[in-house]
Amino acid sequence: MYRVKSTSVADIPVIQELTERIWKPTYQRILEPEQIEYMIDMMYSTAALTEQITELNHKFIILQDDKRPIGFASYSTTDTEGVYKLHKIYLDATYQGKGVGRFLLETVIRQVKKLGATILELDVNRYNKARYFYEKMGFSTYKEKDTDIGNGYVMEDFVMRKTL
Repeated sequence: MYRVKSTSVADIPVIQELTERIWKPTYQRILEPEQIEYMIDMMYSTAALTEQITELNHKFIILQDDKRPIGFASYSTTDTEGVYKLHKIYLDATYQGKGVGRFLLETVIRQVKKLGATILELDVNRYNKARYFYEKMGFSTYKEKDTDIGNGYVMEDFVMRKTL
């Protein structure tokens, strides 16, 4: 029913299409439209995604149903041995609440455990309802952080961790 596909720079257009479909509905209630556009350009431009994949060694996976791509995730190592970072996990809203997000997150967890991860860490906007999904999945708040991303914008996040 669902399949996970590893990606390369050739899949950047698919990641960008998913971002356009998922990001605005996800953040429209907590971020201004201008900040959403700024962040999409900052993190999902072809240059930014190419750098993430080729230089920062972020591993991207795309989740597909029978017909089309419906979500994606990315992760990488950190400077701390055994700690992996979940950078992105996004799912088409029509698939949320049906166990598909759990499937995608569990796929990431299986992959990082094979690579030696003992902790999976992520940042989530303090006002993003996804925080509750992560808590249900066994993550807990490790700390809070504010990150200046330029152009007068600040990301206000919880850093959450799950022991694997």
